Amino acid sequence: MSRQQQQIRFCTSADGTRIAYATCGKGSPLVMAGHSFSHLEAEWDCLVLQPLLELLSSRHTLIRYDMRGTGLSDRDCKEFAFDRYGEDLEAVVQASGLEMFDMMGLTGGGALAVTHAARHPKQVKRLVLIGSYLSGRLVRSTTQSAREEAELILKLVELGWGQDNPTFRQLFTYQFLPDGTAEQLQSFDALMRKAASAQNAALQLRAWFHADVRLAAPQVQAPTLVLHARGDLRMPFEEGRRLAASIPGARFVPLDTRNHLPLVQEAAWGQMVEELDAFHQAPATANNIAPVDGLTAREHAVLELLTQGLEGAAMAQRLCLSEKTVRNHLSIIYSKLGVSSRAKAVLWVEAHQEALAAAREAGKPAAGAGTAGKTGKTAKTGKEWSPPWERKN
Repeated sequence: MSRQQQQIRFCTSADGTRIAYATCGKGSPLVMAGHSFSHLEAEWDCLVLQPLLELLSSRHTLIRYDMRGTGLSDRDCKEFAFDRYGEDLEAVVQASGLEMFDMMGLTGGGALAVTHAARHPKQVKRLVLIGSYLSGRLVRSTTQSAREEAELILKLVELGWGQDNPTFRQLFTYQFLPDGTAEQLQSFDALMRKAASAQNAALQLRAWFHADVRLAAPQVQAPTLVLHARGDLRMPFEEGRRLAASIPGARFVPLDTRNHLPLVQEAAWGQMVEELDAFHQAPATANNIAPVDGLTAREHAVLELLTQGLEGAAMAQRLCLSEKTVRNHLSIIYSKLGVSSRAKAVLWVEAHQEALAAAREAGKPAAGAGTAGKTGKTAKTGKEWSPPWERKN
């Protein structure tokens, strides 16, 4: 795919701002939430983003757009705010005529994608978040020095973004791509300068700094994959971990790189491609977990690891939880299943494999895996099974 094969159109956001969006590729639809300093045409020349665009458009019908104030969208916007960004995304989805789609978010776009998935659970089939966060920089800055550092960054953007001398922009280039080649760094710098004016870049970045999806993340119902570079200098690894831990059933995959977005020449790129392919080929049930027997998404995740033979410490590491939290989950699981030990929980899962598999495939409770233990009611009793939320105490 290339820029010549994409079709660019315009839609109007709620406040009248015109948003440029593009469609290219073939396959199931994938909407990329808006990210900082985008340009629908210039991104195809960027040695950092071009490989990702080619990858996604070879597997999907890719829908992407320029943020307000950047690229081909209106530059003279009335307002830069996270809520307005959400309205822009909704306008693109509506104009594209999509009813259900996969969604991807990079950096701040991940926070935006989380918000949209929480608000429109019937639209988002799967969710991929790369290098994103739960709280923007100013939200998570708890000290005066941290807030002053954030304000200094915004001032540097405002003063130096549009200069011919790339020194100011190189601060961001290095944070994004500490191990990039000279050609990759140069092309990324060129994209940033072309994407937005200095004033708009600072205003847009300030809105991202105020983003906060701590309330939205637990409401996401779509299966979610969270990818984050272990040595990310732009976005703390801890933010990716917190984000994944806040979304029910989300899978967290650390990438072995210092680059904010893996580069095509490093092993982390292949790791990311493999994870994306496997994720998009998996059945898209809600968080890939069916609400069988009243277990929550997190409890199902713990139960699955238990059946794989993992001990408490390994479960805690895999799920980014404390060992105490894992022990609490196990106690609740045993109570709900009506069993008294790890071994009996495994036996219970083995006895209900077919029903659990059917439920995961259909994305709904399975008639063959009714409640166990205290009620003893299953399909084998001849009594009609009902989902947990319809049962009466």
